[in-house]
Amino acid sequence: MTASQRPWPFVPIDFVAPEGLETSEYRLRMLTIHDVVKDFDAVISSIDHCQTVWPGGSWPQGLTIEQNLIDLGWHQKEFQTRRSFAYTVVNLSESMVLGCVYVEPTRKRGYDAEVYLWARQSELAGGLEARLYAVVKDWIAAAWPFESVAFPGRDVAWEHWRAIPDERR
Repeated sequence: MTASQRPWPFVPIDFVAPEGLETSEYRLRMLTIHDVVKDFDAVISSIDHCQTVWPGGSWPQGLTIEQNLIDLGWHQKEFQTRRSFAYTVVNLSESMVLGCVYVEPTRKRGYDAEVYLWARQSELAGGLEARLYAVVKDWIAAAWPFESVAFPGRDVAWEHWRAIPDERR
């Protein structure tokens, strides 16, 4: 059953969403309003890269800290209501946001979730985003209840992703 056929929330009612994930390098945990200052710093220092993660959009161009707080509150509420799941990626001391991971429902035919992620632009040369993608892909497969997950722009080319028709609700 795809996400578009499931009643909300988009995960089964008895599914307990993972609180996070920890590696020897970083920790994923729910993104909250308390992350606003560190998240804003990560986003603003990574504008060019973030726009390659979601090509064609304007985010985060012109983002203010107030708008970022609103966005984080929205992500936090959606996590609590199980409509989507946004995780911050922080270093182990939690002194720096290194990126984000978003697990979202999709209407795309043949998929029941779509996942996006980005790493701080200053960490790209060291390969953080590639390592994060590999870990998150395995984590989603092992810990989440989805049958078919897309990572648009990564395992599905943007041109192909945009051409996949939406399923009707």
